[in-house]
Amino acid sequence: MAIVTLKGNTLHTSGNLPANGSTAPAFTMTANDLSSSNLEDFKGSKVVLNIFPSIDTGTCAQSVRQFNQEAAELDNTKVLCISKDLPFAQARFCGAEGIENVFMLSDFKNGSFGEAYGVTFTDGPLESLLSRAVVVINEEGVVTYSEQVPETVDEPNYKAALEALLDA
Repeated sequence: MAIVTLKGNTLHTSGNLPANGSTAPAFTMTANDLSSSNLEDFKGSKVVLNIFPSIDTGTCAQSVRQFNQEAAELDNTKVLCISKDLPFAQARFCGAEGIENVFMLSDFKNGSFGEAYGVTFTDGPLESLLSRAVVVINEEGVVTYSEQVPETVDEPNYKAALEALLDA
């Protein structure tokens, strides 16, 4: 379990992010069109998992904008923005913001992604939502970078994630 904070207050997650060098855990989530999407759909590409509590917060929205602009421009790279928001809310946000370079995926149905990646909050006001984290996966499905953001209201280290993509 990871220990993070929300405005200085301690929260716990269901586990820890996959270790660098490990095989990325498989997942199936819901896309904006309500179809199922899984990690296999992106096999052969570098993948950024931008994980966050809710698209309707400033920091979460900024992380989607930032990855839409920067990482999505890289060759053979797919950015998956993951939360428990309903696909309708994710689609509304992307439409209003003109976000077209990322894939929005929802873990709302059964929370299996959050459990597999150890990012489900187990207590506090965000209990059952996903903690803010970034995972980079190479073309072979191996984790090359992971960051559990220690303070939930802070943005992830975009530069480190982008450097990991270039090295993946």
